[in-house]
Amino acid sequence: MVTFDDFAKIDIRVGEIIKAEVFEKARRPAYKLLVDLGSEIGIKKSSTQITNLYKIDDLIGKQVLAVVNFPPRQIADFMSEVLVLGAYTKDGVVLIQPERSVEKGDKLG
Repeated sequence: MVTFDDFAKIDIRVGEIIKAEVFEKARRPAYKLLVDLGSEIGIKKSSTQITNLYKIDDLIGKQVLAVVNFPPRQIADFMSEVLVLGAYTKDGVVLIQPERSVEKGDKLG
């Protein structure tokens, strides 16, 4: 079982997607994202399997929640630096977003 102290170690921040492109070398359909997480963390890369429900043009400017303190993960020829969070549904992954606009880098609490 995970304790609250374990959960508190996870650093989840708000970011804004500033670039998205098709990840051609991924085994499953995915996008490469650039996420602006504010001045403290900066711009980070992420690979996301959200192609079922999102078009690239719909992603630019969208705020998302991302785990910023996991170690980077190599996916094909791409280094994913943050984990963008989503909910698995029968139709595909739905991105987790703040219910109103907040500052980039704001921490989930």
